[in-house]
Amino acid sequence: MNTFAHPEQRLDPVTFEVLKNSFITTVDQMAEQMLRTCYSFVIYNRDFSNALHDADGNSVAQGNYDIAVHVGTLHNTCKEVIRVFEGEMAPGDVYAINDPYAGGTHFSDVRLVRPIFDEDKLIGFAQSNGHWSDLGGSVPGSFDVTARDMFREGLRITPIRLFQAGRFCSDVANMIAANTRDPASIIGDIHSQAQATHAAERELLRLVAKYGRDQVTRGMEEVQDYVERAVRKRLLELPDGTWETVDYIDRDLGGGEGMIPIRIKMTIKGDSIHYDFTGSHSTISSMYNSAPGATFSAVVAGMKTFFPDLPLNSGFYRMIEVTAPKNSVVSAEWPVAVTGFLMPFEKIMNAIFEMWSKIMPERAIACAFNLEYLLAGGRDARKTEKPIFMFYEWLPGGWGGRNGKDGADVTTACFGTGLMSQPNEGNERVNPTRTTEFQIKQDSAGPGKWRGGVGVQKTSLLLEAEGAVMSYICDRERAVVWGIEGGLPSMPHGLTIRRAGETEATWLGSVFSDYPVYTGDEFARPTAGGGGFGDPLKRDPLQVLEDVIDDYVSIERAALDYGVVVSEIDRDLCAYEIDEAATERLRTEIRASRTEWARMDPAEVSRKYKAGEINSFDAVRRYAVILEWETGEVLENTTKQFRESFEKRTVAHWA
Repeated sequence: MNTFAHPEQRLDPVTFEVLKNSFITTVDQMAEQMLRTCYSFVIYNRDFSNALHDADGNSVAQGNYDIAVHVGTLHNTCKEVIRVFEGEMAPGDVYAINDPYAGGTHFSDVRLVRPIFDEDKLIGFAQSNGHWSDLGGSVPGSFDVTARDMFREGLRITPIRLFQAGRFCSDVANMIAANTRDPASIIGDIHSQAQATHAAERELLRLVAKYGRDQVTRGMEEVQDYVERAVRKRLLELPDGTWETVDYIDRDLGGGEGMIPIRIKMTIKGDSIHYDFTGSHSTISSMYNSAPGATFSAVVAGMKTFFPDLPLNSGFYRMIEVTAPKNSVVSAEWPVAVTGFLMPFEKIMNAIFEMWSKIMPERAIACAFNLEYLLAGGRDARKTEKPIFMFYEWLPGGWGGRNGKDGADVTTACFGTGLMSQPNEGNERVNPTRTTEFQIKQDSAGPGKWRGGVGVQKTSLLLEAEGAVMSYICDRERAVVWGIEGGLPSMPHGLTIRRAGETEATWLGSVFSDYPVYTGDEFARPTAGGGGFGDPLKRDPLQVLEDVIDDYVSIERAALDYGVVVSEIDRDLCAYEIDEAATERLRTEIRASRTEWARMDPAEVSRKYKAGEINSFDAVRRYAVILEWETGEVLENTTKQFRESFEKRTVAHWA
């Protein structure tokens, strides 16, 4: 068993609590500074995080709304800055870094790091991380799903000075901005993030003036020790053991048909925990790879979900060991493309949710929807100067059903719960787009005794634009959001486009880049709901009725997925009723047949789909078959993998 670094608290309890909360408040003040001064719409919608670090670069505090994806990486980039500039730092310096191969995430997440001095003594660092909407590269938004290496992804910034002793290095900043499609916003966001770090410096020095340097630096140590002690104590209260699972990325764009496995084995021994990714797939020929820093962050974010009451800092990391084989999809090295790391990231988080659900069943949760990004760029022809526009949008969706409670509806992704749902009006103001539909996606929730949360459907119209192209960064078109403990999956992700003047829409799927779009084109995509928890035939029919009344579940799928027969009396008055006798008969029929359905010949399922007898909901929920959704052809390797998951997570629990 490991020994704690500082088993005894040296500050008096009152001072400790005041400093602990003051450190967190300091980081929250950084967030307020960014929200009030940032230039880009992306950062305004909270795609950013901040941190306070000690003099060694260890994280002392995160803010209350910092997004999960950054939580385990900020200490890495701080330490890389220290490594490069150690002995050269001075008050007023600010450094920039976005290097995913040095422990970061992807090029779009640009971090500004400020050393904080009390007189001539270095006492800590403030770090501000913002997602810049463009870093150059081959496509607007810098998300080229076909990129095999970093050279098509944009500008890699190794540690570099942007402010030297308080002087703005405009030549360096202008060079960086000139390599992007939105240089004015980049310069504005640099100053916004630099001022956020200055706000932290100001607050930390105020604490030093009040409590003394030694007390404050000791507080930085002790808040980390406190978190370490708390987590180790809780691990000791749990049984030793090993749990393992697998989740998938949809495909390798340059490889054969079949999903990409991410395998995780989690071992608790005493007061430490080990996550082993041995057996995960090698790096793939798209940007859907994760560098080691981002993988560690996913582990931390997934595990931290089950310790919600504890603050997060480097003390949380001390008992975690991660084994990730080099050159695997979860441990990519330069120059492998990693901008789409969020796809393996969310698979890791959900796999960890599943394993911890076995250990803490009272907090159990099924799979959450996958974050998706829609990016379009070109010339905004609404304006005479025709400036470059950058439409960069994500949508909320559904989280998994929980033990005793339905999943959260229309919620930002587990990847970043601090993200805001972008307002339509804001996007329409800065981009030549118009929202024509934005509503809850009926039937998107994975059925279960406790259903998943519902997702949304959004449709947008491209207005006056020239030379515009679109990219869609998503997953779970094939590795469909899954249920647990007998719960059913959600639905496939994917985007459709209807060209101007045409009546029929074309399915483009969940992953493409550099797709030309024109004025009048209308593009639509849903987000999946969360996976179901528990057998849907055990859901109270009255709860199903309420879901029908709320338009969360259709009358048709109430019968198909839950075996509940609902009749419409008056839709305008929300008057419906349950046929109890028919419900009992239907549930008996489904219960007797569903295992056989889940093992039906995929070729027969394909025939039914092509004939219009079933839809994609039926294919994944009833027959556990993954098809090429545009053509109806069976994806044989993918179906085999999906069925293995379905048997383990769903069918096995019906018995």
